[in-house]
Amino acid sequence: MGAFGLQTHIWNNNLKSVLLLAGFPVLLFLLIYGLSVGYVGLAEPINGVGEGMSLAFDHVKRLWPFALVGAALWFLIAFFSYQKIIEASVGARGLTRKEAPELYNLLENLCVSRGLTMPRLNIIETDALNAFASGLTEKSYKVTVTRGLIESLDKQELEAVLAHELTHIMNRDVRLLIIAVVFVGIFSFFG
Repeated sequence: MGAFGLQTHIWNNNLKSVLLLAGFPVLLFLLIYGLSVGYVGLAEPINGVGEGMSLAFDHVKRLWPFALVGAALWFLIAFFSYQKIIEASVGARGLTRKEAPELYNLLENLCVSRGLTMPRLNIIETDALNAFASGLTEKSYKVTVTRGLIESLDKQELEAVLAHELTHIMNRDVRLLIIAVVFVGIFSFFG
């Protein structure tokens, strides 16, 4: 899966996203099986390893439909509210043009030069230097920056950071971020 140019990196990233999605049921099955083995080992009297593994597999057969329903519900919740979940977890809020006209102008100029729809801007009130892009569609893309980044960098550096985040949007890297966030949420819930 080596990539040689920008387009092959994009194809490579899309392939990895599909493989992640395809591998999810396998990972979920392994997690449920591991939890079942732990439960059987602690709660059930067993006569040998073979019987314990058989009991664990019986538990998995009973739990599997509930796990799929739970994962499907989590996917629905995450699909429709992932942006709110991300914003709540980092403490981000919307940023208006009135609050940061220079930042808006930098982002707008970059978007015009690349023919992109301008994403919405968010800010996190922290001294840390950080930025990230998120979203699944043109209407939902957002670029989030921290107050420390805005106050610490000069105009050219800030423009470079915004351009970097726009590159993640252009290459659809933000989809992989959302998929990772959803998967981590599911596995932490079941774990």
